[in-house]
Amino acid sequence: MLFGLWVLTGVLICIIFLFWLKIRLLQKAAVEIEKSLSLILSTDTNTLLSISSRDIYMRRLADSLNSQLRTLRRERLHFQQGNRAVRETIINVSHDLRTPLTAICGYLDLLKQENLPKEAFRYLSIIESRTEALKQLTEEFFRYQRTGFTLTGSSFEDVSLNSALEEILSAYYAALKNSHITPKISLPETKVIRCLNPGALSRILDNIISNAIKYSDGDLDITLTEKGEILFSNHAARLDELQVMRLFDRFYTVEAAIWSTGLGLSIARELAEQMGGEITAGYRDGVLSISLFFCH
Repeated sequence: MLFGLWVLTGVLICIIFLFWLKIRLLQKAAVEIEKSLSLILSTDTNTLLSISSRDIYMRRLADSLNSQLRTLRRERLHFQQGNRAVRETIINVSHDLRTPLTAICGYLDLLKQENLPKEAFRYLSIIESRTEALKQLTEEFFRYQRTGFTLTGSSFEDVSLNSALEEILSAYYAALKNSHITPKISLPETKVIRCLNPGALSRILDNIISNAIKYSDGDLDITLTEKGEILFSNHAARLDELQVMRLFDRFYTVEAAIWSTGLGLSIARELAEQMGGEITAGYRDGVLSISLFFCH
């Protein structure tokens, strides 16, 4: 009787030991899968998962993960090829725009030599300034797509946000008037000075106001605070919260903005962040609000 009890105890110990060993082997296989998967995803390698375990279920798991990795690589390669094709197309279009813009600038120079009425000269100067701005935007966009746009500290200087807003609104006077938009502007009496890249700031404000003209129902409120926040708000019944959330996505376009490239606000956000700023958008009760903030 006692001998049988010892035999039963020995069998139970052996079974427990085998279970413990099985669990330890499964744990080892799980750790191997975790480390291998982490290494594969972080190093962009073409290797697949490999485990030492002979457990049929762990090997099935590894095979399933390897299948997903192959699919992920195919999709990533497809995305990279598509992204490269898009970049090359944009670069080519930007390059092709140079010739007609150069011709336009040439003809504007010829017009300035003609005996034109004073009012015509004023309109001609506005056209010339906007054409030159478009030319510069095309050039910089070409460089942006070719090498990426990176601002350097040496290009920063003290800039008055008050003056920058006044200049951009003056440049957009005709466009705002044609869109039947009379902006309401609130600026502090004191100058709000920030160390920024003047050209990049002008680009940001240009893109934001262009966006407002596209979506506005006829109003535009612009407020600059002494803390360095510029708030643009306007009624935009054609938009909704989901569309506003994606306004900063590159190449995303809203159907209402037929001529939009989906790049303006994306570039504006990148430029703002490079200068230590922040740009956000919100939508509430039919009002689109875009906040641009530069701290000290």
